Amino acid sequence: MTEHAPPFPGESIHERRLAEMIRVDHAGEYGAVQIYRGQRAVFDRIEAKAHASRIIGEMEAGEQEHLKTFDRMIAERGVRPTLMAPIWRVAGFGLGAVTALMGEQAAHACTEAVEEVIEEHYARQSRALAGVDAELKHVVDRFREDEIGHKEISIEQGAHNAPGYGVLSAMIKFGCRAAIRISEKI
Repeated sequence: MTEHAPPFPGESIHERRLAEMIRVDHAGEYGAVQIYRGQRAVFDRIEAKAHASRIIGEMEAGEQEHLKTFDRMIAERGVRPTLMAPIWRVAGFGLGAVTALMGEQAAHACTEAVEEVIEEHYARQSRALAGVDAELKHVVDRFREDEIGHKEISIEQGAHNAPGYGVLSAMIKFGCRAAIRISEKI
């Protein structure tokens, strides 16, 4: 684990970094649920989008399970959740709704971009957790596989055919990476 700021009295850098990991993972799963809710808020109103809504609903259910796991870990380990949750709620829902309004392919491009960043994030965490925290490593590894599955589904559903795919994907990835950095600390 890399060192960041010096620990507070009575706190080790190791404890701080584990808390940051749990906090940011909790925030990420919370944000993912909000993105899917925003997408479903659009697609659920359009009968012709029932297939997309069903797929998104299934992915949202997986993210809800991830969120419950991190809710439990936050409570059990006494980790402070991110103070950014109200902003991530609005931003996630808004991102989901906007990409759904752009069409199914854009909604799937959003999912693919988010899941790619999260997959990479979880892979880095898994390496850092080896021999440090077996429970958290197991959770991160399991959830990473789920995120890879969501990404693959999104690609199968036409994510790469979204209008302005390259720009849309790059902007979403940038936002996700920024949210990760912010949620670790705040």
